[in-house]
Amino acid sequence: MLSEISILMGTALTIGFFHTIFGPDHYLPFIAMSKARHWSMLKTGIITLLCGLGHVLSSVILGFIGIVLGIAVFKLEAIESFRGDIAAWFLLIFGFSYFLWGLREAIRNKPHSHLHLHDEEDLHEHSHGHREGHLHLHEVKEKSNLTPWILFTIFVFGPCEPLIPLVMYPAAKGNIAAVLMVVGAFCFITISTMLAAVFIISYGLLRLPLGRLERYSHAFAGLSIFLCAGAIKFFQV
Repeated sequence: MLSEISILMGTALTIGFFHTIFGPDHYLPFIAMSKARHWSMLKTGIITLLCGLGHVLSSVILGFIGIVLGIAVFKLEAIESFRGDIAAWFLLIFGFSYFLWGLREAIRNKPHSHLHLHDEEDLHEHSHGHREGHLHLHEVKEKSNLTPWILFTIFVFGPCEPLIPLVMYPAAKGNIAAVLMVVGAFCFITISTMLAAVFIISYGLLRLPLGRLERYSHAFAGLSIFLCAGAIKFFQV
């Protein structure tokens, strides 16, 4: 029995790691939004952690419901697949909408120059944009506060398909301890991999100067999320 549990936990750790690292939807949205909205590393980590917990625990809860009701594995996987389609469409819509909004903001905040003459010999030019001055503080806060909740909702809908068969095997033998150990291992490696990917890539992006492209950061964030969701939805990345 111990050897079976060890094999199951090793399998959970391996599948959880590769499922996360080869699924850019597990970390790319947080990296893109963190860069665009200038989140601190702490805030980025907390949002990633909470979304990761929602992502994994929603599948855990579904798995336990299946265990209690005696639902077959293939039926649970069909439900997970349906949830995956919903999550992919939500991510597509969110990414495309955010891209359009970011593009509009970049265009409205296009820098331009003015010549100023302070006296007969003091003529100078400076560039600026007007959009920031027209944004009220409460509008900025509302948009910033809404984004994490949108991501959380999408990740709750997003399934962890590999977890279902891993959980159902020890459950079929009535070994609840093994079920909890497998779930714990899968949750730990999935969330740890998400956090590691987000922190490492975000740190690299912080050192990358965007210059004049900085005002397009929101548009880039939306486009990257849209393309990521499209690859997952239509190409099964």
